[in-house]
Amino acid sequence: MEVKITLNDLKYRYDVYQMFNIYFPLHELKFQDDGDYYINITENKVDISYKELYKETLVSDNLKEEIKKLIFSFLKDITKDEYPWGTLVGIRPSKIALKLLEEGREDEEVISIFNKKHLASKEKAKLCIDVANAEKRFVNSNSKNIAIYIGMAFCPTRCFYCSFAANPIGGNKKLVNPYLEALTYEIREMKKYVEDRNLNIESVYFGGGTPTAVNNEEFESLMKEIYSAFIKGKNVVEFTVECGRPDSITKEKLETMKKYNTTRISINPQTMNDKTLNMIGRGHNSLDVIEKFKLARELGFNDINMDMIIGLPGEGLKEVKHTANEILKLSPDSLTVHGLSLKRASILYENFILKKGIQIKRQDELTAMYEESRNLAKELNLDPYYMYRQKNMVGNMENLGYSKKGKECIYNIQMIEDKQTIIALGADAVSKVVFLDENRIERFANIKDIREYTTRIKEMVEGKQKLLDTLYLK
Repeated sequence: MEVKITLNDLKYRYDVYQMFNIYFPLHELKFQDDGDYYINITENKVDISYKELYKETLVSDNLKEEIKKLIFSFLKDITKDEYPWGTLVGIRPSKIALKLLEEGREDEEVISIFNKKHLASKEKAKLCIDVANAEKRFVNSNSKNIAIYIGMAFCPTRCFYCSFAANPIGGNKKLVNPYLEALTYEIREMKKYVEDRNLNIESVYFGGGTPTAVNNEEFESLMKEIYSAFIKGKNVVEFTVECGRPDSITKEKLETMKKYNTTRISINPQTMNDKTLNMIGRGHNSLDVIEKFKLARELGFNDINMDMIIGLPGEGLKEVKHTANEILKLSPDSLTVHGLSLKRASILYENFILKKGIQIKRQDELTAMYEESRNLAKELNLDPYYMYRQKNMVGNMENLGYSKKGKECIYNIQMIEDKQTIIALGADAVSKVVFLDENRIERFANIKDIREYTTRIKEMVEGKQKLLDTLYLK
């Protein structure tokens, strides 16, 4: 489906595109002379028309903001859909609230700014305030405090919506040992760097991919390396292992995690509906989730996160309620709610939207589905503590992390707030060097391709260390 837009001044094309993309996320947006929507921008006025409908606004001191607000309001009138984030399309809206609070603004003033400047609802503004208040207790202020990220480049199978370095391990067995050898080299080299620069590791996050995709022995060996390099004898507050896929979790791997001082794990169903799990290629069923969660509890894990995704193909309010009820029974210590991010060029879009004709639910039902996740968090006595947004999220909502008090994931907060240097190891891992006094960030990305990563690992290490030296050898 196409939406044709005629715009007289294409320097505002990006801003116009963003607003139309909120209301028509699965449409192809085309800018051409004979469009259905006509937008005319002058120095002091913006006009928009569609068929017999017409709207205009006088421009104040910020033309771009006025253009976005006018188009957003116009499309709201036409579609009757409610998008509570208004014109906000940024990844980290809670940072806006945190900055305003640090300036001494009261909550009501922050809410008013969100509404007047961005047409965002009071509910979303209040959510940003709640998240900002949770985050500010943890946000880093010392450049010597860092986080370590280690990425596993394999998964049991590849989920259809995934965009990470997550190669199905069954068809890539020959790559596993070379990858683990290269990753071990990187771990050892960065251990020396961290110790030479006298850096303090606050948190370690082992993600991916799926860290537990490898066999018991390989997992034990890698966990020992991580522990020796970054945990043992250090002042680490948090060590997270994102088990993620229950079909990769074994008792032996959980015992290895306990052995090497893992403080937090994730067991992520995404959905507790078996039909959906099969459709999206997860390779496990809901009973596997329950079994592995209970096993982790029996082995003494008292900080377990679970993820759920809103907007999966074929799922409506009924399915989300079922997932919420099943997660409620397990009572995790934290919950992360993701909105499905739907990219038009993805396998997800090609296979499920075009070929199978599975449609994303209407906005009112998606809103009810998100509300169900909020109800779940309340019943579990979890509070929001971190948040981020993505482009093309169904329902134009947010990814939101909830936790019990004291069980907030520190790594997640530091990663979102961009106030702490993160040294990232593994294929496709992106290190982030934060210059606090300059309010500046530099990044170094490892190569995504596993073969390239393994053959060029020394180059990756040297490049990362060179960038880090611009901060730590000043």
